Order: sequence, then structure tokens, then C-alpha cells
Amino acid sequence: MNLKVFILALSTVAVGLVELIIGGILPTVANDLNITLSSAGQLITVFALVYAITGPVLLVLTSKIERKKLYLIALLIFFIGNIMTYFSPNFTFMMIARILTAMSTALIVVLSLTIAAKIVAPPAHRAKALGLIYMGISSSLVMGVPLGIVISDIFGWRVIFLGIAILSIGSFILISIFLERVPGGNAIPLSQQIKAVASLKIGSAHLATMFLLAGHYTLYAYFTPFLETELQLNANWISICYLLFGIAAVSGGAFGGVLSDSIGTHKSILTVIILFVVVLFALPFTTFSMIVFIPIMMVWAALSWSLAPPPQQSYLIETDPATSDIQQSFNNSAIQIGISVGSGFGGIVLSQTGTVSHMAWFGGILVIISLLCAIFSLTRRTKGKRKAILKTAAQN
Repeated sequence: MNLKVFILALSTVAVGLVELIIGGILPTVANDLNITLSSAGQLITVFALVYAITGPVLLVLTSKIERKKLYLIALLIFFIGNIMTYFSPNFTFMMIARILTAMSTALIVVLSLTIAAKIVAPPAHRAKALGLIYMGISSSLVMGVPLGIVISDIFGWRVIFLGIAILSIGSFILISIFLERVPGGNAIPLSQQIKAVASLKIGSAHLATMFLLAGHYTLYAYFTPFLETELQLNANWISICYLLFGIAAVSGGAFGGVLSDSIGTHKSILTVIILFVVVLFALPFTTFSMIVFIPIMMVWAALSWSLAPPPQQSYLIETDPATSDIQQSFNNSAIQIGISVGSGFGGIVLSQTGTVSHMAWFGGILVIISLLCAIFSLTRRTKGKRKAILKTAAQN
């Protein structure tokens, strides 16, 4: 594999840490900034929302800028955002820092994907290159949260973001040395991108992704307090749970791909969502024993990554091959909006109920909405099929 692709993947590991690592240290951050747990959760909500919205917008606005130069600028802003986070004196200052890092992260990830596709010479190797970039992102999930909990417990939570800033310097140096100049181009206008997802069939498919992730993050964004209150776990055990969760989540992507190949995209989408509902509603009943809880937790983790990457992407490509690139971009935005909606909804539930014990059930309700959206999408005919039916009817 191209060395440059490995460097890009390493960069995505560094930037990918920022979004989710805060979930594991949420109570510590809340205590230090003297805010409520639900308010601290908005640091995840706003990050995901800014990420989702600014990704496509920034890509259009910067389309003519040389890619390597733009990548280095984004890394510099990312570095500044993490230094600001390290020195944050209050919640407002930290929120501004999170917005900066969210915008730069969105641009760095999409640039990593587009540059990787361009610098790999044989087209047959492009899928592997993109897979490596996605692996970098997923690796940050596996390593980030448990590592963050351990570091926070020993050195304090702020050191984590200082470390991420240092990692970004390493990425900056490697990109500067090894990546060649990549010319900009003409990006697809936002109006055309929005038009591509305007159909009921495709739009409802993206809503299915969004509501599933929203249901997931209603609980996952507050997973640390859930583990503390429901299972009375200390920092070491919480770190182990996050590590197991991350490993299962990454393996869930492979499971979704195998399931999609075995029974088809339609059946696999419905199967994953239905199982997700069952697991979320069952999860609170398993907290009486770690032996029972951990296997169910790992199933939940695997299912959380079993829909959006493999079967849903395949379904979008099958539905409208001409706009498949745009659909992948919006599918990624749907994931981020789902994270934002879920963590925000979870914060509301927590502030209203004052307990995390039933948050899984509230998340399950959102996943039921995801199921309804998926059923609606799957039962709509594609434009091509509809035209073919009308043409046949006219001929007869």
C-alpha cells in the first residue's frame, strides 16, 4: 500500500480522537468546568452538528485551493483548537474550541478520502486505500476512549487534548514532507448535492441512518455515568468496557458487510435495526451482572456500526448509482447529525429524569423511528423502475 495513504490514515486517527474521546471523560470535564453532566454532553452534540454541516460546505468553498496546502491549513486550525481546549477556563471558551476542531476535522477527513483516491495509481487499489482511511477513523474509536479515561485518571483530562495537538504536529510534518501537491477542482454545487437527496426514497434512507445513530448516542454519549451508576464501576473497569465496546464496534462493520452479502441489502438493513431495538430495550435489565451485561453490550456495539458503513452504502449505490459519491457524503453527514441529535436528546432526558438508568429505552424509541424510515424507503420504487413500469404500461 502507498506510504502516503498510511500517512493520511494516521492523520485521521489523530483527528478522529477529538470527537468521541470526550464521552469517556464527561463527568470529569463537567466537574472541572463546574457545569451539569447534560451541559457537558452538548460538547459532543455541537461538535457532531458542526462536523455534519460544515463538511460539505467547506469542501465546496475550498474546491479550487490546492489540496496539500488546504490540508496543512486545516491541521494548523485543528492544532489551535486543541491548544484552546487544553487552556479552556470555562464552558463557553471550550465550546468555541470544539467548533474550531469540528470544522477542521470535517475537512481533514474528507480531504484524506479524496486525496487517497487520487494518489493511488491503479484504480483497483482505491477501495483498499479508502478502507485504510476508514480504518484510521475506526481505530480512534477503539483506542481513544479507553486511553482517554486512563490518561485522564492519571494526569487529568486536559493533557489528552495537549497530546492530540502534538499528534497533529507529527501529521503536519509528515504531510509536508511526503505528500505531493494535489490540484483543486470543481466541486459539485451544494444545490445539486441537496437535489440528489431530495427524493423520498433516498431521503428516508438517510433519516433511517440518522435516527439509528441518534438512538445509539442517546445512551452512548452518557455511557460513563451509566456504567458508574448502574454497575458501580471504577475508572479501570470503565476503560475496559470502552475497549471491548470499540473492538466490537469495529468488527460490526465486517459483520454488516457479510450480512449484506449473504441476505441482501434490504433484509440486512431491517435485521440490523430490529436487533438494535431489541438490544437497547434489553440492556437495562442486564446490569445486575457483568457476565450478562458485557456480551449484550458487545452485541449493541457491533450493531452500532453494522448499518451505516456496509449495507446502507450498498443500498444507496444500488438506488442511485449516478449520485453515489454525493450519497456517501450525505450518509456521513447523517451519521454526524444522528450523533448530535442523540447526545442532545440524551442530555434532555438526563436533565428531566435525573437518571441514566432508562436512557436506553428512550434511545430505543428513536431506533423504532429509524425502522419506520427504513421500511418507507425500501418500499419506494426507484425512478428507473417507475419509468420502466410506466413505459411498459404505455406500450400495452
